[in-house]
Amino acid sequence: MSAGMIIKRLLLALPTLLGVSIIVFILLRVIPGDPIAMMTPPGASADDIDNLRALYGLDKSIVEQYGIWLRGLIQGDLGTSISLRQGVSELIVYRLPATIELVLLSAAMVIVFCLVLSLTGSFFSRGWVGRTIDAIASTAQAIPDFLWGLLFILFLGVVIPIFPISGRINPRLEHDLVSQFYLFESIARFDLALTQELLRHMFLPALALAIPMIGIVTRMLKASLNEVMKQDYIVMARARGYSRGHILWREALRNALIPTIALGGVQLTFLLGGTVLIERLFGYPGIGSMAISAVIQRDLPLIQGVVLTFAIMFILINLLVDLCISLLNPRLRHG
Repeated sequence: MSAGMIIKRLLLALPTLLGVSIIVFILLRVIPGDPIAMMTPPGASADDIDNLRALYGLDKSIVEQYGIWLRGLIQGDLGTSISLRQGVSELIVYRLPATIELVLLSAAMVIVFCLVLSLTGSFFSRGWVGRTIDAIASTAQAIPDFLWGLLFILFLGVVIPIFPISGRINPRLEHDLVSQFYLFESIARFDLALTQELLRHMFLPALALAIPMIGIVTRMLKASLNEVMKQDYIVMARARGYSRGHILWREALRNALIPTIALGGVQLTFLLGGTVLIERLFGYPGIGSMAISAVIQRDLPLIQGVVLTFAIMFILINLLVDLCISLLNPRLRHG
């Protein structure tokens, strides 16, 4: 995929983001509930409520409110959080790195486990090993991520307390991290003790997110490998005397990855959406847990900012998937 094609895809994404923002903006204002009434004390006067409504621009029509919000968005201002009294842009920038690190760790788990399970299952496709891997993948896919999270909290956090089950880092641990990308910064500094501490806190929520996706992608990749192994060029490779392991790794895997990556891209967006529940469940301070708090408190500016952020991340993930597919399939590179 050329640079011009990437720019074209990004420009085509702008109407999508505009449509998402309009739909979310309207829906948040037509559903029952008054965010101003929720944040004012019981004894507040009508004048106080009207002043707050005017402060957040809620006294204007929906069209006027959207126009004000859109002008602010163009300038990089997503408004002010009603519940937290802070800029939405600042809140998102502060929380987003934690979610990005969690999603990347979970995606790394998916890649490693899927490659090992799929290649092993395809290599021993006719024996009990292949059937066992199929059963593991089906079980992983059948149980949702939040239920895996509850099981991990119960057994690995309470019954056998191996891992911490709340937070991003031990609050009593002193550190001098300057960015919100804690894990990346600790790795860059070669601070192994801090990196280990961060990974211990991230391991259970990342694994809970990864397991259902591992089940889906493993089944897809294993099926793709089995299909590719029937192709003529694989038969020719066998005739040349190559081992089954060599054929799987060097000949079949590349072509089997193309449909798998396409499916994996879709599943990665679900994984990103799953952070909303998982972060709340584990008390992980990312953008997902902030989204639930914003919904509970009817914090309209914060909800709008979080939804727009998720939409941008979905678009970038789909673009990344297309880039990976074009790299694996030379015929698509100039498409």
